[in-house]
Amino acid sequence: MTPKKINLFLLLKLPSAYFCGVRVEMIDSEICVVAVRHRWINQNPFKSLYFAVQAMAAELSTGALLMAAIKNSEREISMLVVSNKSTFSKKATGKITFVCNDGKEIVAAVAQTISTGEGANVTLKSVGTNEKGEQVSEMAFDWSIRLKSSQHALNRT
Repeated sequence: MTPKKINLFLLLKLPSAYFCGVRVEMIDSEICVVAVRHRWINQNPFKSLYFAVQAMAAELSTGALLMAAIKNSEREISMLVVSNKSTFSKKATGKITFVCNDGKEIVAAVAQTISTGEGANVTLKSVGTNEKGEQVSEMAFDWSIRLKSSQHALNRT
């Protein structure tokens, strides 16, 4: 998975995120960096980045890492956000960069799901910072992962 492929996926499957300017800048097995620039189309009435746009970027930083780990596993695994928590500490203006570096936890959760055949939940954190390096928000997403049913049945036999 490359930033270019993920950004094309955004255009085709999540156009609201794409048109708001959410873009993957970097991804490897341990870290994903997603950025969005405050613009007219994604601002709130207080002239800062709308919280939902921050959530889209933060969720993508966690979800892209999870999608990559699932793809690397070569198994069919479903993923779903089951809850999230957000804190906002500073007005988000300019370019905001969200970083998730929970790749090791993701790989472990995927391996556990494959080995046990049972679903797993993993909480992934993304921190948003402005161009000065100041934290503007922090979000945690609880992801549920499960083997797709046909594979789960095959594992039991």
